[in-house]
Amino acid sequence: MTFTQTSDPTIREHVQKWQNLDVDQQLGLFWFIYTEMGNSITPAAPGASTVSPEIAEGLYNQVLALSPEQQLQIQRDLITKKDTQISRQYGSLGDTTKLLFWYRLSQGMDEARIIPVPADFQLSSEASRLLDRIKKLAFEQQITLFRDYVSPMGAEAKPGAGI
Repeated sequence: MTFTQTSDPTIREHVQKWQNLDVDQQLGLFWFIYTEMGNSITPAAPGASTVSPEIAEGLYNQVLALSPEQQLQIQRDLITKKDTQISRQYGSLGDTTKLLFWYRLSQGMDEARIIPVPADFQLSSEASRLLDRIKKLAFEQQITLFRDYVSPMGAEAKPGAGI
């Protein structure tokens, strides 16, 4: 799947700063964004007409069936593009379906069905500054940022039947 990043330099800068954080800070930032801005972002992920929610739900259910430690490792693997079956399945999804999948993970954390961010987790100063900058973006820019962040994650699907 070919990923084309937005040409908006502000969005590209934000994505790069996000990707430069360590993996757990990236996950933590995603969680803080969801908890602080979820009400405005939430409708955008599932709202796109081209999304097949069953696909995102199927991948989510695979993660849900794992132990909490494995759930966390899957999220880390997606960010680091580790070549695993779930990472390849994720890599074959469309951008909006990827957003929906992360939205479902966030819901699962809210419901205590997916391993949550530890209660004592603190964002680094760099991640906190980035969160403050993201909050100031227009809604459309936020959605573009999230899409551009989640789209390149995961591993490349293998040709043929190998997902």
